[in-house]
Amino acid sequence: MKKYLPIILLVFLFSCQEDKKQEITYDFPFQNPELSIDERVDDLVSRLTIKEKASLMLYNSPAIERLEIPEYNWWNECLHGVGRAGKATVFPQAIGMAATFDEDLIFRVSTAISDEARAKHHAAVRMGNREQYVGLSFWTPNINIFRDPRWGRGQETYGEDPYLTSRMGIAFVKGLQGDDPQYLKTSACAKHYVVHSGPEKGRHYFNALPPERDFRETYLPGFEALVEQGHVEAVMCAYNRTYDKPCCGSEYLLNDILRKEWGFIGHIVSDCWALDDIWLRHKVVETRMEAAAMAAEAGVNLNCGYLYQYLPHAVDSGLITEQTLDSALIPLMRSRFKLGLFDPEGYGPYAGITPDVINNEAHQKLAYETAAKSIVLLKNKNHVLPLDNKTTKTILVAGPTAMDVNCLVGNYSGYSGNLTTILEGMVDRAAPGAVVEYTQGVLFNNDSLFAGFWQAGRADAVVVCLGINSLFEGEEGDAMMNPHGGDRVDIGLPPNQVEYVNRIRDYIKDKPLIVVITGGSAMAIPEIDSIADAILFAWYPGESGGFAVADVIFGNSNPSGRLPVTFYKSVKDLPDFENYSMDGRTYRYFGGEPLYPFGYGLSFTEFEYANPKISQNGGKVELQIEVKNTGDYAGDEVVQVYARKVDPKFWRPVKQLVAFKRVTLKSGQSNNFTIPIDTKQLQYWDVETQSYKIEPGTYQLMIGGSSENIQTTTSIEL
Repeated sequence: MKKYLPIILLVFLFSCQEDKKQEITYDFPFQNPELSIDERVDDLVSRLTIKEKASLMLYNSPAIERLEIPEYNWWNECLHGVGRAGKATVFPQAIGMAATFDEDLIFRVSTAISDEARAKHHAAVRMGNREQYVGLSFWTPNINIFRDPRWGRGQETYGEDPYLTSRMGIAFVKGLQGDDPQYLKTSACAKHYVVHSGPEKGRHYFNALPPERDFRETYLPGFEALVEQGHVEAVMCAYNRTYDKPCCGSEYLLNDILRKEWGFIGHIVSDCWALDDIWLRHKVVETRMEAAAMAAEAGVNLNCGYLYQYLPHAVDSGLITEQTLDSALIPLMRSRFKLGLFDPEGYGPYAGITPDVINNEAHQKLAYETAAKSIVLLKNKNHVLPLDNKTTKTILVAGPTAMDVNCLVGNYSGYSGNLTTILEGMVDRAAPGAVVEYTQGVLFNNDSLFAGFWQAGRADAVVVCLGINSLFEGEEGDAMMNPHGGDRVDIGLPPNQVEYVNRIRDYIKDKPLIVVITGGSAMAIPEIDSIADAILFAWYPGESGGFAVADVIFGNSNPSGRLPVTFYKSVKDLPDFENYSMDGRTYRYFGGEPLYPFGYGLSFTEFEYANPKISQNGGKVELQIEVKNTGDYAGDEVVQVYARKVDPKFWRPVKQLVAFKRVTLKSGQSNNFTIPIDTKQLQYWDVETQSYKIEPGTYQLMIGGSSENIQTTTSIEL
């Protein structure tokens, strides 16, 4: 009998669970998770008054007690970790994640973020906290094209290339939303739709008028990819006008393209207080009520702001119908049901995620891995890096970012309690017998402090940490030290920082000078390039940034980051900031010589490419390429495939990224890799037929380690 007791006990417990499930009663059908989501949505909407419907379309939706509907705040952030809500793992800023060129890594990062988001949400609900920043609806990723390095919010994006942006964005969305067929782990949001990339000061009233080809071939592809391939749950409409219509009031953008052309079925949220811009700044209507009605009619489901409180008055006045209100509410409620927000506690596939996942050891290691893979080695004269930790007895770490925490995180950040500065990383990784000295040396942007020269004189190597942080670039109103709305007028380093490096160089003569730069955008640093022995670009590298930088400097990590943006020599290389044409912008259309090209990044080892072979089977194209590590270090190479049309009849990019693959090879190792190429990337927009086409003919494929480091070529006929 004893041997059957475990089985009997299991049967008893299972039957108890079944009885418990059967005992659950619901006051309203929409509360029953056994019904389909459409049934639940229909039941809920049928029970609401017009005023209640409008209240549920506000981002800070109040409780409806008579229906036992709890309050819910839709506004949450997780650009590179759960933001603004207490402890959470801090990953590198989005632009740094893009520099990894690693889709699998980005998926793992966003999966970790959604785990932490779920755990934090469950804990908040249990303590009765339903405030902003504890919900499951996240307004990320930002997939605007970083068309101009002056834009302060470019740090939030995945760079200047539509294809890279699409691939990184899809991976991030899939990790956030999970893979359950019915439930969302969290909801992601593609923003800011569309043609929104600075200047910050004009974003509330600017009218973007890009050429139609640029609109279709540069500004839209990321959004289209996230809708059609990523199945993103939400899209955020932007502040500005595009083609004369406010983005949050444009039926062309929100209905014709987003819903009809791409088949988007999720919900549309306005950027915060963007509906005020419709009447107050764009002045396309005269009143708040008209602005609310215009947005609802165009298809905006959720108002980050307050204007949707006027929707009942708009119905009474005949500006919109209650049917329009219902049509706008239904996708929003569908999202809320998919998040499980009307289910009993403990129900659903993600209910068991507990707070012990928050900034756990695995996530800390993942933050480090991401930071290490994002760091770009821009220069390494005479292989000065890595430093020999056995012979480097004295190191000076200097500069304004060496001990600065802000330069680790960028904007829209959380905080983990484990932020490691560059100085702390250097101290931790240096040999136990080595001396590591520190001086700030110079302030961020004025020359009231110049120090550390006597320490530099006796050091075996000097590491100068320069750059900017989110006080100097960012969203309008957030970059407090920036008088230009968060944008940069000059794309170089502050002049006093350049002067400081020059003084250090003069003082230390021929000793190794390593410069580490933090920032979220391209830097014009020809002066630094001319005098530094080695340059590392670290972006805003997250909580483990200090360790990651130090490990590159000491050779514990082989740098493998690649630039997701072009580094220009001067702001003079750029077209007018307010011109949304892509002519002369980004590596795809820039005719000059960059300081560092798109896709660029050095390694401690070398790679060679050979034997490119193309196979075509119908519309499927694959490239086979042999890559060999010919150097002395194991390392990662980012194989990049660019294409250009031979003898094009139409204006086409100089070249464009069509595929990439991060590969790992030991010293001396060679391997063959297969890389799929999506020929859709070679389409152009035919203005006359209003459709995408592939121009027949020969396309040259250029394979190498950057957009300029092309090692071998082949071609295909389409």
